[in-house]
Amino acid sequence: MTEEARSSGLPAIDVRERGGPRDGQPQFLDRRLFMQLLVFDCAAEVAPAEALTNLGAALVRRNAAAVLYEDLNNPRGIALLSFSEEPQDFTLKVRPACGDPAVRGLTLKPEFTMLGRTYSTGYETDLEYWLLRRPQETVLNEAWPWAIWYPLRRKGAFERLDHTEKAYVLREHAGIGKAYGAADLAHDVRLACHGLDTHDNDFVIGLIGKSLQPLSHVVQAMRSTRQTSEFMDGLGPFFVGRAVWRNAG
Repeated sequence: MTEEARSSGLPAIDVRERGGPRDGQPQFLDRRLFMQLLVFDCAAEVAPAEALTNLGAALVRRNAAAVLYEDLNNPRGIALLSFSEEPQDFTLKVRPACGDPAVRGLTLKPEFTMLGRTYSTGYETDLEYWLLRRPQETVLNEAWPWAIWYPLRRKGAFERLDHTEKAYVLREHAGIGKAYGAADLAHDVRLACHGLDTHDNDFVIGLIGKSLQPLSHVVQAMRSTRQTSEFMDGLGPFFVGRAVWRNAG
């Protein structure tokens, strides 16, 4: 906190992520992973397989960490998931890759664009792993090719709940997700997107797994929770894809 802030009586601001105690001390980390999903249509004269190959090569040339998907709901659609601790990599690496001369015939579908950052809840036992390594391991895992990505926005009433009730609502929702993960049915990537989303969404969720049906099933199971049934203002659009190319960067 600066001397000016102290003298003015302004509240202290701490933008670090905080995890659970480790060796008796709370964990703090001022690092997080940003992840962005871009969805494209391929022009009639460009085969989707060609577009995937050329885009993948352009990403490798720029050392961009990414996953490429085939769009299950669009026979000529592909998607690019990229990720980095440095947001400028989306403009310095990913943007030039998409504009590479070898990458042609792609039209962005902006309604599916998603951007978010990893965040902590304050209970993580290994904060660095949760924020930085786990999301990358999840999306890069070749045993888990299927993915559903979607944004969500909560109603303002949720933020007005007292701490105890809010914690109960979140635990109910998280418990379902943990059960699917423990059974190797669905693994989640949770991103905050406050101020990063054109539609003012709060979060981006990625559901990743070896089969598609369990990913749909966990979305269905979440419908009965208080968070979804009472405090959800909007979900989607949903992107459904199968990973066909990965680069750890």
